[in-house]
Amino acid sequence: MNGPATAAPPPAWLAGLADAVEGCLASTLDAEVERWSAVDPDFEGPLRALRSVVLAGGKRVRPAFCHWAFVGVGGDPEEAGVRRAGAALEMVHAFALLHDDVMDNSPWRHGAATLHVDYASRHHRAGWRGDSARFGEAAAILLGDVVHVYGDKLLADAPLAARQVFNELRLEVNLGQYLDLLGAARGWADAEHARRICRYKTAKYTIERPLHLGVALARPGRLAELAGPLSAYGLPLGEAFQLTDDLLGVFGDASVTGKPVGEDLREGKPTVLFATAVAGASGAAARVLGRYGAADLDDDEVAALQEVLVGTGAVDAVETAIDHLVDEAVSALDRATITSEARAALVDLAHYVAGRDR
Repeated sequence: MNGPATAAPPPAWLAGLADAVEGCLASTLDAEVERWSAVDPDFEGPLRALRSVVLAGGKRVRPAFCHWAFVGVGGDPEEAGVRRAGAALEMVHAFALLHDDVMDNSPWRHGAATLHVDYASRHHRAGWRGDSARFGEAAAILLGDVVHVYGDKLLADAPLAARQVFNELRLEVNLGQYLDLLGAARGWADAEHARRICRYKTAKYTIERPLHLGVALARPGRLAELAGPLSAYGLPLGEAFQLTDDLLGVFGDASVTGKPVGEDLREGKPTVLFATAVAGASGAAARVLGRYGAADLDDDEVAALQEVLVGTGAVDAVETAIDHLVDEAVSALDRATITSEARAALVDLAHYVAGRDR
């Protein structure tokens, strides 16, 4: 077992949506670099670094879910407001990644040093006073806060219902991150706790709330009608997305995932995959799992943990769960009164984000 195959190719239309959102992100951040550099030259470097983080790539699936919910209830796909909303979602995603990298002490992402590591190196090379690592973490936290504010600014003119959804999204992802932090610190998580982390850390802010946001932007009055059916699609699909990511975090190619191989094992992420393995392990396998979360895991121990995750049946169980969750999500779309074009696009997205063939 070498991890899940991301078998489903991206929908043909996704690149166009991603380009439109990236254009909005780039223009927003370019204007901010210019504005603040004129105030003080010391603002230019960190804002350019932030721009690089935000524009470092990614699937841009959060804007895609928002877009198709917006279009699905009659919104004009060319309207600038839905692009700004997509960009706002990506700003929040960048905020979450910057803070997550500090909390996890991740050394690199997407093949480059993480921002806190980069700024620690700048501090060290310049010979500045104080602790370099502490400076780098502080810089990353502050820039994470800055990009969070940009998300607010992009939605300043949105309907009240849309801004309320956006507020809930941000609360949920932060509280879900706390559950993740707590689970890693305790060194355990049962399947129920791990699934709750999935829901609040990923499913809601990646899929459910972007869908609600799209409806609230186009037809605020229809949100009460559609929130339930879209949640019935978004929550299981969001869980499938996180389960796929958990598999990739253990077995994935670092050149694809953008993270070092074994990083999730060393961090001791409280995942459904790990909880399932613990429930099925005994003897030598249980002893190997006892090293889960050890920061000093070597390559042989990483390989041993991978073998146990396969041997206990945890990988197969998670793969099966992903398929069931995708089927559940797709079936739920039959209860959503949206256009056939939007329904077809959301089906395509379901298979794509979970890395599954039809």
